[in-house]
Amino acid sequence: MAYSREDIDRVRERTDLVELAAEVTRVKRSGRSVMAVCPFHSEKTPSLSIDPARGLFHCFGCGKSGDVFGWVQETQGLGFSDALELLARRAGVTLTVDPEAAKHRDRRERLVDAVERTVSFYNERLRTADDAGHARSYLRSRGYGADVVGQFHLGYAPDGWEVLVKHLRDAGISDEAITGAGLGSRSSRGGIVDRFRNRLMFPIYDVRGDAVGFGARLLDGDGPKYLNSPETPIYHKSRLLYGLNWAKSQIVRSDESVVVEGYTDVIAFHLAEMPVAVATCGTALGEDHLDLLRRFSKRVVLAFDADEAGAGAAERGFERSVPGDLDLRVAVLPEGRDPADLVAEGDVDELKASIDSSMPLLQFRIDRELKRFDLTEPEARGRAIRAAAALISLHPDSVVRREYAVLVSRRTGVDVASVESALSGSARGPESPQLADDQPLTGAQRTEREVLRLLLANDVGIRSYDVSADLFVDPLHRAAFELIMPVVASIEPGMAPDLGSAIGSDDRAEAVLLRTIAMVQRPPADADDVMNMLKQETVKRRIRVLEADLDLIDVNTDPQGYSDRFEQLKALQNERRELRSRE
Repeated sequence: MAYSREDIDRVRERTDLVELAAEVTRVKRSGRSVMAVCPFHSEKTPSLSIDPARGLFHCFGCGKSGDVFGWVQETQGLGFSDALELLARRAGVTLTVDPEAAKHRDRRERLVDAVERTVSFYNERLRTADDAGHARSYLRSRGYGADVVGQFHLGYAPDGWEVLVKHLRDAGISDEAITGAGLGSRSSRGGIVDRFRNRLMFPIYDVRGDAVGFGARLLDGDGPKYLNSPETPIYHKSRLLYGLNWAKSQIVRSDESVVVEGYTDVIAFHLAEMPVAVATCGTALGEDHLDLLRRFSKRVVLAFDADEAGAGAAERGFERSVPGDLDLRVAVLPEGRDPADLVAEGDVDELKASIDSSMPLLQFRIDRELKRFDLTEPEARGRAIRAAAALISLHPDSVVRREYAVLVSRRTGVDVASVESALSGSARGPESPQLADDQPLTGAQRTEREVLRLLLANDVGIRSYDVSADLFVDPLHRAAFELIMPVVASIEPGMAPDLGSAIGSDDRAEAVLLRTIAMVQRPPADADDVMNMLKQETVKRRIRVLEADLDLIDVNTDPQGYSDRFEQLKALQNERRELRSRE
């Protein structure tokens, strides 16, 4: 049921979160907040903080957080609508259905219906139509028979301009639904034409099993090799994983998922009797994809091109791959061969061995970093250790950091004490809130979180700066900024933002982070000091990039390139000294 935002806010305002908590656990006031024994994990010392004014809770032990609705959902096992209705009865609020929300739900059903009818049309065309003969030949060349076509609902989009559009219109599907679902588009003459033509079609389903879009492979002719559905109200590529609807049950049972590069790689894993593979839909692996996977398993293996895994997915994924959260790993496949190749060539055992022998993503990144340097040279070893230390310092577990320091020591021949010294240097930075027990942060991370604290307080000083998303390096911090900044920007500096309404019931990681930061009791740092530190971190990163560039340039063969970068480096070092002088 869809309820109005006004009713939801009224229920939130009339509900005392402390009273709710007191019904299931012991509570005790501590300054502005209330501390309680967390009911979500076993503990004796209270670690759950409640902010009565904002209606938010956060446990510093297990990480659970939310608002009044989240509390009821977690403690009573209810969905949001049921929790809202329960609290509404308790608060004496009469709920009314939001007609706009109901309209949105009805529109979604119409769009899904249009896509599912298209899936059936394309599938039937592939199996029976004469013009799909070359598509069937291609599938046979990949070793795919009728069983694969049926299991994955593969299809063929005919090479015509209005074949699908006419079929859907005959079935009573409106032009609005055809274009809204990304199945057709307006031509220059004003009519609607098919989006996909002469392509092998891979239907894409959301986690509930609703058909929401397509990935389409060109069979011959001009055009991009793969073409995906456009962004629509039901198709959001950053929050979709191909194959998850079929794989989720086995992923839960095995507590392991495998991320591959393409749709045929997903099918290959099923043919190899390992139905745990998923693929992104025409986009890089991102934070929302990891959020989706962590709902089903703790272990995620990246099984595609090593360079892509290291330079792309690894960079985006590691910062949130922490103990107790995600065990993010990399499977090193045989050079030049993907999972589909291995299965097609009968090397299933080799594919399984690659997955079973996957290495932790941090170890993979360290190995790649060390390979950049000539470890026979003292200065290069020093740079290699500093580069590896910067990666190791991101890990929140001190024991794991020590183990990786030993690994780097063995690889470089430098004593462990020197590696740990470099590691300590990488971890230094300005004071900022520790958001969980013994969770060290890098200097840049602490600075970025302090900026978020100032924004949450709508500090007058921070509002005088032009703070933008590109100042945040940590993807989670950037997402948190993008979530809270519109709320802050809509009110005058110094006014208290309505955090309960903005982030109270949001269970995304960035909202959880903001609720956690909002619970920190000490006053935030001075805005000028924090922004100075943030600028210093930005300059430091640029300096590291230039230093790495200089290492790769031969001054004898490219003296001008070396000179240009050296001058840029000097300018940045001067800028850094100027920023330091303002501390």
